[in-house]
Amino acid sequence: MTFEILIVTLVLLAALALLISERLPYDLTAIGIMVALMVTGVLRPADAVAGFANPAPVTVGALFIVTKGLMRTGGLVFLSRLMAAVTRGRPRLILLVSVLLVGLLSAFVNNTPVVVLMLSVILALSGRFDLSPARFLMPVSFASILAGTTTLIGTSTNIIVSDLAADRGIAPLGMFELARVGVPLAVVGIILVLLLADRLLPRTHPPIFHHAHGARHRYIAELFVPADSPAVGRDPAEALRSGREAPEVHEVLRGRRVLFPPTDDCTLAAGDLILVSATAAELVAVLERGHVTLPTLAGRPMDEPYREDTQLVEAIVPPESHLLGRRIGGTHLGLGDGLRVVGAQRRRRHYEAGKLNQLRLAVGDILLLQCSELRLSRLQADPDLIIADSAVPRPANIRKAPVAVVVFAGMVAAAAGGVTDIMTAALAAAFLMLVSGCLRLHEAYEAVDVPVLMLIVGTISLGTAMTSSGAADLYARGFLSVFEAGGPRVVLAAFVVLTSLLSHVLSNNSTAVLLVPVALATAGAYGVDPRPFLVGICFGASACFATPIGYQTNLLVYGPGGYRFADFLRLGMVLNLVVWVGASVLIPRYWSF
Repeated sequence: MTFEILIVTLVLLAALALLISERLPYDLTAIGIMVALMVTGVLRPADAVAGFANPAPVTVGALFIVTKGLMRTGGLVFLSRLMAAVTRGRPRLILLVSVLLVGLLSAFVNNTPVVVLMLSVILALSGRFDLSPARFLMPVSFASILAGTTTLIGTSTNIIVSDLAADRGIAPLGMFELARVGVPLAVVGIILVLLLADRLLPRTHPPIFHHAHGARHRYIAELFVPADSPAVGRDPAEALRSGREAPEVHEVLRGRRVLFPPTDDCTLAAGDLILVSATAAELVAVLERGHVTLPTLAGRPMDEPYREDTQLVEAIVPPESHLLGRRIGGTHLGLGDGLRVVGAQRRRRHYEAGKLNQLRLAVGDILLLQCSELRLSRLQADPDLIIADSAVPRPANIRKAPVAVVVFAGMVAAAAGGVTDIMTAALAAAFLMLVSGCLRLHEAYEAVDVPVLMLIVGTISLGTAMTSSGAADLYARGFLSVFEAGGPRVVLAAFVVLTSLLSHVLSNNSTAVLLVPVALATAGAYGVDPRPFLVGICFGASACFATPIGYQTNLLVYGPGGYRFADFLRLGMVLNLVVWVGASVLIPRYWSF
């Protein structure tokens, strides 16, 4: 063992220990890997940081932006609604539908964009039904990996092994040749995922999951019906429905008369005031249609909510505020420029008939305000209010939803149809999300999970060091030498396990390229057909369930699911064992030595 191999081995063991124990944040561990390899001279500095230019982190980062664009515009609302209607918020049914849908698609389409699609839908469903997305995201990733082993095009690793075999005069793999083993393994694996997911996975609500309490805040608001409004003559609840859950209608004020729609027959007339309670997103969606306006400020329309210089914020009235006891309309909140009072929230929701701008402010009242950047800076310095701007989620930019869906569909079609590689498609989609206005630039930066990208970069450096130092080849030949006396069947099982273990550290494509020559040499030494060994590499390279760095889809769900490194180990090792044992037993039945 050379000095370089010794150093790489120590770095590998230390990295695995830190990642599993999480003594250090995983992005810091990744930086430590690069530093150690540079300082010890195993890699040149340029090689140690070459992972920053690798397609893997660039692709994952771009896909984070694309996913954020879909969520920001509500572009997948239709699919979320369909799944919500089918599942009715039942977690087990959501899990079943998600896993089966992803499994079916991933057999024929690159599984990365499929997981991106379902990632957005699951986050939306989890927010709607107050569920932890961690219950669903890892099973979805695992289902995509299992299904990818059933066809030649299910994963790029299968294609690489087939091409390498053809280069050496061996017949390439057929489109469905792997299905004889892949389908049984996928069925067993998916069943185990469905049975064990609830028991082994956490119930975390990570930061990317924006259903926090601010998203559930409901505000009292008044809406004015103009004379030319299409809402005139319609039922209030139906008139305010904007395709989402409609605001709750409490009263309709017609002059001095008060109508209660739940009990009174009521159709809207010009000049009516409608008292509703709704979330910020619901209020914005209703006002954007233009059928009703805000009467609080003499009917002045609400500004475009997606403008760079406009924000929705919450303002809390603190004790000893000079606003206490004063009516909203008589304060700077109701009279100033660059400010709109959209709604109000009070602990005991009580309202006396009258205009909202006549509401007397009390301690603890929460006002939903729309204001300019300049006005916001003044409000933040105002001792009469406490600004909690982070508590209000930005309303979905529904008007851009069709654009976001077209961009996403184009990305999937281009990657799945072989028009271009997934990195190019993802980068192009991210760029189009920004230039089309589906996403703001600062929102795109916020969407990128930097720790996950650093983890990818660090493990790429480690993989490079393992290959260039000869450590990976030494591990492979040393591992296989232990099983030489057992004959081809035992060595086949060893190939499956070895390929799987290396794929958890190296990329699965790199592992396949490394082991195919070893497999051919081993088959030649035994005087047997090398095809079973090549098929074993295909299944072993995809059996990388036990770590988030083993497969790109695992990395995609790592951050949004709020998982720990060890969470993958618990459920992933079960599936690893299924593939190890199942492939070792089934492959010799269909491909004889």
